[in-house]
Amino acid sequence: RAGRPWTGRGPNGDNCRMSASPLPTPSIPALPPAEPERPRPTSLTDLFVSFTLIALQGFGGVLAVIQQQVVERKRWMSNEEFIEEWSVAQIMPGPNVCNLAMMIGARHFGLAGAMSALAGILTVPLILVLCLALVYAQFAAQPQVQGALRGMAAVAAGLIAATGLRMSVALGKNVIPLASGIAIAATGFVLLAWIRVPLATVVAVLGGMGCVLAWRGLRP
Repeated sequence: RAGRPWTGRGPNGDNCRMSASPLPTPSIPALPPAEPERPRPTSLTDLFVSFTLIALQGFGGVLAVIQQQVVERKRWMSNEEFIEEWSVAQIMPGPNVCNLAMMIGARHFGLAGAMSALAGILTVPLILVLCLALVYAQFAAQPQVQGALRGMAAVAAGLIAATGLRMSVALGKNVIPLASGIAIAATGFVLLAWIRVPLATVVAVLGGMGCVLAWRGLRP
């Protein structure tokens, strides 16, 4: 047997003793350390409350707030995952933020999660908007109110620009080359803001180019 001495007679009749060497143990490659499990919403109530608070902070647009809350604070998804799902939410019919909220809720709790997230993003803000609409109808002509609205528009534009800069960091890890991604983004800005090309045309052309480049990058 392996590992036990063997005793016998040699060619001249002398007793011989041979020790069998143990079999070599195969080396097992070390597995890479497992990534820590990402936090997730604990319940449907957690989803509803979280998206309600996000919606209440979204003055001038929820994009800046939802990216900061979902990615940086709660860490429900990475920046790359957020950009991918936000891209899908933009090309789907309906409000972008509502689409994104439903996608995040469905990822964790299926249809019930999607409905809870959508209810959180809409219910309380809808009530507040209806109340503010009644007040706005009485004071809309006041110069102070109009000046305040113009100031809020400038703040909203700054928030969206800052969010875009934070999200642009993920372009370096994208399968599309960085130069191509910047060129597509710049072309889309020029076509929409200056030339006034219809949004559907821009999405179809530039989105198709992006899909082709991504397919080429993923192809082995």
